[in-house]
Amino acid sequence: MGVLERIESIGQRDADERELRVAVLAELQSAVPFDAFAWLLTDPVTCVGSSPVAEVPDMSDLPRVIRAKYLSTVNRWTNLAPGVAATLVGSTGADRPGGDTWCSMLSGYGICDVASVVLRDAAGCWGFIDLWRRSGPFDPDESHLLGALAGLVIPALRRAQLHTFEMASTLDFDGPAVLLLDDDLTVVGFTERSERYLRALLPADDGRAAIPAAAFNVAAQLLAVEAGVDDRPAQARVHVPGRSWMTTSAARITPTVASGPTIAVSIEPTPPAERASMYALVAGLTGRETDVLDTVVAGQHTRRAAQILAISEHTLQDHLKSIFAKTRTDSRRLLIARATGVTQ
Repeated sequence: MGVLERIESIGQRDADERELRVAVLAELQSAVPFDAFAWLLTDPVTCVGSSPVAEVPDMSDLPRVIRAKYLSTVNRWTNLAPGVAATLVGSTGADRPGGDTWCSMLSGYGICDVASVVLRDAAGCWGFIDLWRRSGPFDPDESHLLGALAGLVIPALRRAQLHTFEMASTLDFDGPAVLLLDDDLTVVGFTERSERYLRALLPADDGRAAIPAAAFNVAAQLLAVEAGVDDRPAQARVHVPGRSWMTTSAARITPTVASGPTIAVSIEPTPPAERASMYALVAGLTGRETDVLDTVVAGQHTRRAAQILAISEHTLQDHLKSIFAKTRTDSRRLLIARATGVTQ
């Protein structure tokens, strides 16, 4: 059995998205050696990263790594074609752009090449993978294998994420948390509940401070927007393992004194409508099925929903049957509870 067949087999397991990524990376390592890596999930609409599985040469340097990645246009995941692995050597040659902080940082770590893959399908962007190598460039066969990876792992990732909507929240989120960062992504202030939220988003070992990777990503996206590198909102919806869906957002604070620019990152429960929108994307609902879901979530009865959508009641029921099959639900009550997180 080849590596792709083994990865496809991994995708059939009933594993959460983190276990899935760890298992796939371990399998990849045997066929495509690498020295460091970053595999982030992304909000399918904004393409902003969250929930990283990563190992870089110096984890204390993580804010600088994330900042440089977002501000670089070299093989940025938002510009990559699906099903193709882009390499740093292939895109820049031997002479990397001198003004690109990402390329300069990689050189400082002794990295020879980086293979990058975007996990994008018709519904949106579900993540990206960067594999770092010191020993030499990735060859065409390795690039071809990595390019084929997306088609195998995207369905598995989406199945794992769909399962998260079936989980009841076991953590009481009693309001938003806020962190303040400077433009180097150094945390300069935070509210009392921030530590608890961050530990839920990315658990840390006992006694160690929580790593605010989710905050770093949305803040870096804000910097990218300000620099003209990208124009998507600095926001991402992310599942808290075993608990609920949260939304991280970054915004610029205008200082009233000469204290330098500050970025505010908020972490709060995803509103029901935004959660339902994510649910529709993860489940692979069509545009019309999403419209039907919206009417169900809004509490419309069958006749009124059909009138709003200008379809027959029979057609609406057919759409509902398809939605139930895709979401593994069997009633409107259960569908609404999973889509919105609100139990009737």
